[in-house]
Amino acid sequence: MKKLIENRTDVEFLVHQFYAKIRADREIGFYFNTMIKDWDKHLEKLTDFWETNLFAVKKYKGNPHQVHDNVDANFGGNITAEVFGIWLNHWFQTIDEHFEGENADTLKRRARKMSTFLFMSMFEHRKKMAENSL
Repeated sequence: MKKLIENRTDVEFLVHQFYAKIRADREIGFYFNTMIKDWDKHLEKLTDFWETNLFAVKKYKGNPHQVHDNVDANFGGNITAEVFGIWLNHWFQTIDEHFEGENADTLKRRARKMSTFLFMSMFEHRKKMAENSL
């Protein structure tokens, strides 16, 4: 039987399971493995992010748009919608393997929405960078 996502411990488990898949993925893992130097710190920050997102606690501090814009710039503006699709598929699979219920569904919807916003932010950042280089 699958579990409900009820607290930080559940979110932390999800984040750790998910990023184990991401790090091992042959198509997109290198983006993460290249940029992230301290995985423990990163996983803690992402647990804060998703806990804040799901339970409205004020733990996460950061700017995901800026971070992703910088990562994309580091890779020459080559991060594609397909990369986000792979990321999203891993997120859904990890949730479905371990969890069920309203919060699981909420995290899927929010990740889908977030991936769209982050990709569009990167796309806009590329345009600004190109305009500034003229």
